[in-house]
Amino acid sequence: MIIMSVDLGDSRTGIAVCGKSEMIASPVTVIKEKDFARCIEKTAEQAKELCAEEIVVGHPKNMNGTVGERAEKCQLFAQELEKLTGCPVKLWDERCTTVSAHGYLNVTNTRGKKRKDVVDAVAAVLILESYLGYRRNSGLSAT
Repeated sequence: MIIMSVDLGDSRTGIAVCGKSEMIASPVTVIKEKDFARCIEKTAEQAKELCAEEIVVGHPKNMNGTVGERAEKCQLFAQELEKLTGCPVKLWDERCTTVSAHGYLNVTNTRGKKRKDVVDAVAAVLILESYLGYRRNSGLSAT
């Protein structure tokens, strides 16, 4: 199944995807959009271009597991995206993915503007890899 993941940000939203084999998550792009409704539209366009069969949206819960303002915004984003695409959209716990993405970029010595341009796509990859691991362990994956 082709699965697309989304790391929603206030001005940059990372997109990643995996192919039908569900083996490897790859970064696709970063949508640079501050307008919430327009970001949903651009994300839906990406889903259609990628022929996504399922979409996973990062759900940034608080460290204690509660749902804060940011997580509520992601819930609304996921609901609207599902309406727009007709594709199933799941929320996936993304606590610490952006921190981990910065860690990976430190290892590769990615700095400055390049880092800012890719960190959200890397976070989307981490969200998708976590979700794919869950699917494999639950017997839900294509492999």
